[in-house]
Amino acid sequence: MKVGFVGLGVMGRPMAGHLLAAGHELAVWARRPESAAPLAAAGARLCATPAELARSCEVVISVVTASADVEALALGPDGLIEGFAPGGIHVDMSTIAPGSARKLAARYAQKGIGWLDAPVSGGELGARDATLAIMAGGEADVLARVRPLLACLGKTVVHIGPAGAGQVAKACNQMIMVNAIQACAEAMRLAGAHGVDLHKVREALLGGSAGSRVLDVMGDRMAHRDFAAGIQSRLHHKDFAILMEEARQLGAPLPVAAQTWQQLNALMALGGGRDDTASLLRVLEPGQSPGSV
Repeated sequence: MKVGFVGLGVMGRPMAGHLLAAGHELAVWARRPESAAPLAAAGARLCATPAELARSCEVVISVVTASADVEALALGPDGLIEGFAPGGIHVDMSTIAPGSARKLAARYAQKGIGWLDAPVSGGELGARDATLAIMAGGEADVLARVRPLLACLGKTVVHIGPAGAGQVAKACNQMIMVNAIQACAEAMRLAGAHGVDLHKVREALLGGSAGSRVLDVMGDRMAHRDFAAGIQSRLHHKDFAILMEEARQLGAPLPVAAQTWQQLNALMALGGGRDDTASLLRVLEPGQSPGSV
C-alpha cells in the first residue's frame, strides 16, 4: 500500500521502519526534516506538507503527542484533510481525548475520508519489536482495510467500537498502569523506610500475587534509582489530564486515579517531567522541593 507516516520519535521511527521493511511504499512528513533522514536513506519519500503527504497516500498513520497536535495535523493549514482523496484513511495512533477523535472522524466523514483512532500499549520496546497492543475505534470496514498495516506493528488488534472508543480503552490502560506505578512507589518507599533491600523485596513480590510487569520493570528502576530510562512522566501526566477530564464530564468517580493524578502533579512541580514515571518514588521521599528530582 501507499502509506504516509507522521511522528518519527522513539515510537514512530521503528513503526515506520516496519512498514518499509514489509514492502509498503512509504512517504513521511516531519516538522524536523532531520528526524526523517534515516528513513529517507532506507527508501522513504519526504513530503513538504501534510497535505502533500495525504495526496500521495492511501493511508496516513500518525503518532504525535496530544489532541491539539493531531487536530493541527489533520485540519490546520496544508493539513491532511486538504490532501486526502475520498476513500483515504487517517489512522491516528497517538493518545488523545476521545472527543477529539470523534470530532476528527466527523470532519473526515463529510469528505468521504476514513478515520481510525488506534492508540497502542507496549512502549518503545513494543514499537521496536512490533509487539504493540492496538486498540481501535472507528468503522469496521475502515479497520479491515488497514489491518494488514497494523499487523506489521503489533501482536494484537482489538476493535473496541466506534470513533473515540480506542481512546477510551487507552485511557483505561493508562489509568491501570500508572496507578500500579504509584502503588510500586509506595511499596518501595515503605520498604526503604524500614531499611530493607529493595531488590530483595521486589524479587519476593514478583513471586507472589503482587507480581506484575509494572512491578518487574518499574520496581527494578526504583530499586536501582534509574530514573532516566523509559517514558517521560510528562506524557503520563498528559494522559491523566485526559482521563480526569473525561471523569469530570461524565461524573464518573475515579478516587484512586485522582490520588495518582495529584502525585503526578507534584512530580511536575518538582521538575521531574522529563524523567521516567518511576520518579513517583521521589515524590514520596522527604526533603523534596521544586527542581530537586
